[in-house]
Amino acid sequence: MRKILVVEDEDAIREVLALNLRLAGYEVTEAASAEQALAIFSPAAGFDVAILDIMLPGMNGFSLCETIRRDSTEIGIIMLSAKAMEQDKIRGLSIGADDYMTKPFSISELLARVEAIARRVSHQTEAVNSAEPEGRMVSGAFVLDQKSRVLYKNGETIDLTQVEFQIMELFFSNPGVALVREKILEGVWGENYYGDVKIVDVNIRRLRMKIEDEPSTPKHILTVWGYGYRWNA
Repeated sequence: MRKILVVEDEDAIREVLALNLRLAGYEVTEAASAEQALAIFSPAAGFDVAILDIMLPGMNGFSLCETIRRDSTEIGIIMLSAKAMEQDKIRGLSIGADDYMTKPFSISELLARVEAIARRVSHQTEAVNSAEPEGRMVSGAFVLDQKSRVLYKNGETIDLTQVEFQIMELFFSNPGVALVREKILEGVWGENYYGDVKIVDVNIRRLRMKIEDEPSTPKHILTVWGYGYRWNA
């Protein structure tokens, strides 16, 4: 059974989310604050997805997301907010969230997004467990180690989130090919993903900060204007 962590300080909202997730077949753990969530969470706890409200008492959802992401690159993270401001969405995605939903939202849409992320997390875990010890993809000075889920550039380690790793796998599998944003979205988030295609741009920006010598003038992840991105080793 897939495990979901729900962190929401409003009891009524948390209870509704937890009830519907349980009815959908998930094992749900609830927390009313970031501090409570951190007392529960650990990579060994085996959570597939964490649903984090941003406006929490004490530590906010952004800081909680960063803390969880530092401890686990595998867990899927969905952030919830009453704010519809674009910068909040971009900030959440930039610090490691996989998805972002603005309140109010439909339970059916939330369940669809949870299922899509949980399925991806499950598939990636299976891929890691079944990968050959020497399973690697090489592209120029870059090596993508599929067993350790780490990227190397000139022998130097670059830690990636699960989403970032999957984007790099897609690039390495399509060297020199211009990939439309929708193809990247479908390849990483799944064909039933309901979210905004801008999530691709945010993750590309984050990847460039990690792998490019000069992120403002990228030499490896190139923009194909009005279309998408192309990998250049």
